[in-house]
Amino acid sequence: MEWLFLVLLGVAAAMFGSIVGLGGGIIIVPALLYIAPSLIGQPVDHGTAVGISLTVLVVTALSSSRTYAKRGLVDFRSAWLLFVTSGPGALLGSALTGHMKAGIFQLTFGIFMLFMAGLLIARDYMKPFAKEWSRKRTVTDAKGQEYTYSYGMLPMLLIGFGVGLISGLFGIGGGSLFVPMMVLLFAFPPHIATATSMFVIFLSSILGSGMHIALGEINWLMAAALVPGAWIGGKLGAAIAMRMSGKGLLWLLRATLLLLSIQLIVEGITAL
Repeated sequence: MEWLFLVLLGVAAAMFGSIVGLGGGIIIVPALLYIAPSLIGQPVDHGTAVGISLTVLVVTALSSSRTYAKRGLVDFRSAWLLFVTSGPGALLGSALTGHMKAGIFQLTFGIFMLFMAGLLIARDYMKPFAKEWSRKRTVTDAKGQEYTYSYGMLPMLLIGFGVGLISGLFGIGGGSLFVPMMVLLFAFPPHIATATSMFVIFLSSILGSGMHIALGEINWLMAAALVPGAWIGGKLGAAIAMRMSGKGLLWLLRATLLLLSIQLIVEGITAL
């Protein structure tokens, strides 16, 4: 029964994660911390939960990135620029996770997601910067739809490092930061931002999971049970996302972050 739960968790987390550009870690980590112990009969510490999540994220992000890439929605040039700093940031964050106490981890994770939920709700009252940045990008998808936006080199590198650090620390992939920042600061279309962030998540998760594996923060049996579902869920989620409006993606992300943040904050305060 526990293995069936893990397979289904992989499908659900990856499907949702690829829809909103999170990679699924935002579902996997809380589920491993709060639900899995009652099914498998043993607790899962937060370091191992993050290590498993990042390992599964490699599969999830690869699966959904392939689907997005076939439709011409991934801005590869921008993605590689973000990875220049998000990769080292993911390594550093992954190295720090195991040094945090469980209560502190839950509380900071919850506060972070609450902040992100608030930012996305406030987005309705905020307008993307009208600034014309130095680097202009034009991406044409498989249907011939053209998207134009611009960004600055230094802001992109700083965002990449910050998001990579948080990604490695919490095992969430980083899309919860990448997507709103790309949309608000640089006027990326939501679908392009989601697809591009998933490719960056794929690259960063390889480094982040490698660090957790090196530190022994991994349960290979649990990861192996999650991976098949993650591959299927990643493809399904990417296909569903392309049928949803940009507004629908953002509302789904807001609601999920708000609900999970409240639970994590309560659990963190209780554990302290």
